[in-house]
Amino acid sequence: MTETNKFDDLLTHLGTGFWNLFIFFISFYCMMMVPPQFISGVYLAPAINYTCLPPEGNESVVVSEDSCSYTRVTEAGTEVEEACTEWDFDTSVFSSTLTSEFSLVCGRRYLQALYQSAYVIGTFFSPILGGYLADRYGRKVVVVVTQIFIAIFATTIAFLNNMVAILTVRVLLGIFNLLTLTVFTLETCEPKRRALLGMLLGVPWALGTMAWGGTAFLIRDWRWLQLAVSLPLLVILPVFYFMDESPRWLIVRGRHDQAVQVLRKAARWNRVTLQPEADLRALMKEIQEESATYSSTQANTDKKTKKFRLTLPILLSTHAIRIITAVVCIDYFAVSFVFDGLNLGGDNYISDPFLYITLSGMIEIPGYLLAAPIINRWGRRIPTVLSFVLGGVAITVIAFIPSELQVLRMSLALLGKWCISSVYQILYLYASELFPTEVRMQGIGVASVSSQFASTFVPFITSLLGPVLPWLTSLIFGMTAATAGMFTLALRETKDVPLPDTVADLSVTTEEAIVLTRDSWSTMASSTIFSVTSASAPEKDAEK
Repeated sequence: MTETNKFDDLLTHLGTGFWNLFIFFISFYCMMMVPPQFISGVYLAPAINYTCLPPEGNESVVVSEDSCSYTRVTEAGTEVEEACTEWDFDTSVFSSTLTSEFSLVCGRRYLQALYQSAYVIGTFFSPILGGYLADRYGRKVVVVVTQIFIAIFATTIAFLNNMVAILTVRVLLGIFNLLTLTVFTLETCEPKRRALLGMLLGVPWALGTMAWGGTAFLIRDWRWLQLAVSLPLLVILPVFYFMDESPRWLIVRGRHDQAVQVLRKAARWNRVTLQPEADLRALMKEIQEESATYSSTQANTDKKTKKFRLTLPILLSTHAIRIITAVVCIDYFAVSFVFDGLNLGGDNYISDPFLYITLSGMIEIPGYLLAAPIINRWGRRIPTVLSFVLGGVAITVIAFIPSELQVLRMSLALLGKWCISSVYQILYLYASELFPTEVRMQGIGVASVSSQFASTFVPFITSLLGPVLPWLTSLIFGMTAATAGMFTLALRETKDVPLPDTVADLSVTTEEAIVLTRDSWSTMASSTIFSVTSASAPEKDAEK
């Protein structure tokens, strides 16, 4: 029995009770606070109407059509074109925005997109930073520290008067948006509940998106709006005092006394009886020794294959793995590209940005919740293809519908959002089953990078291209989704198929099958937790 199975048996004995629900509540709350920061550009730096204000005293002035310049007649009678430096901004929808306060128009319009992308740029560093810190100092410490910094940075933005400073803080927000809390929640979850937990973890994002739309409807000044969605981040901080460190991490790090205290508290809160302390400590010692052995083996392997792993040639070594790597990267890119495009480009579908974002978040919930039963019945490949294609067609059709038919345009956009949300829920499991065990984390890591690149580029399309050619943005997003669906046809079905251990297994035909129902979600979560936790097992000298 492996370290993971032994600890999972311990979690099974503890069951699911108030202790687990308390951790889930913290995770749920913190995740719900992410959308208002991630897609804040929708309301803080939107594209709004404006008119050039030429200098006073120039009666014979002709303002250009784009209000970025004006032509005046000099005393000599010649015409001179000069750039506008002041504008009159429309305040019918927003009373104050970053766009109006810092004049993010004309030659500075790119800053609207950069404001949104700055957050995503920060997330490029968060997985590496979060993984190292959480393994070195513990899950709870990292979660608490990052949440404190996120609350401080988010609140600080509301008081800054410099665009460079605002962009810098946005990058820091992205860096501190670590995944430690998700790992912590999965580590403390009863194995048979991980499938349900994995399905529910998308719901806080949807609720946070809905709340973001409603809050922005009530508060139209960007500074007060930023404060309104940042101050709740401070409310949860005192609750962290009652949260325990991950018992799995404590055991692996050799802190058995603390682990016993945490497990006793968990048993008390869940109203179960814990096994005798002597047996519990013996089990902890076994788990730690197995984890240390695994870590030592991995360290020796890493020394031999450091160059190999850095260049990742194994992901391109055979035809089968090349197909998987290429298509999964395309799918990850497409799902983030279209998902973020639909979030940020709402003004292309309906004139009411508040209603659109609220409904957009609402439609995500069935997309997340229905994904699991659908793929358990019909597999992974066909639902992914159909969701991509159906969503892509719906979004593409918007490009050919007159802007006057806003209800129809919004309905199609929401249909596309539903489909893409389903793909988001399916894709991580599907990719985990496609990649062999020896390169699973590397493959998903490479695909995640392509996803982040997509999120970085999207704001420039919605902010710069959207106001000029709104039909083209719908065409781009729709065709991207449909194309990704077509590429997905090149992948194999993984339902009821043994998971490959090596790249060589991909080319071996086997008739042996395993049943991958909702427990496969738990299997993937367990293997991921095991690889993350075991890799952090300390050497004996480090423990001293």
